[in-house]
Order: sequence, then C-alpha cells, then structure tokens
Amino acid sequence: MPTRKVEELRGMTNEELLERLREVEKEFFLLEAKRLMGAAEKIHLNRELRREKARILTILRERGIRI
Repeated sequence: MPTRKVEELRGMTNEELLERLREVEKEFFLLEAKRLMGAAEKIHLNRELRREKARILTILRERGIRI
C-alpha cells in the first residue's frame, strides 16, 4: 500500500489514523520478516513505512492522543 502525504493524514480522523498505524506496523513487520528470511523485495519500503508511522504518531500527539 502506498504511503500517504501529510495533508492526507491530517485530514483523517483519530480512529482512521489509529487503523492506518496498525496497517503500517503490520506491513513493516511482514517486510522485516521477509528481509530476515532472505526473500526481501522492495526493501526501500521499510524506510517509507517507518517515516509514515512517525508522521502518524506526530499528528496523534499534536492532537493530544498518546499511544
């Protein structure tokens, strides 16, 4: 799934952001598992997913929601 821009993320509700955060964490876990098993494709996505996770967490913290 492609990463989202900050403007798109800011337009989402808190519940949508939390759901997207779960999706990003799941995708990251699966990519990392594939990388460790030696079957990695698209390893550049790890970096993008980490950044998207950071963006989501930043927006949630700005809104006063702690995870």
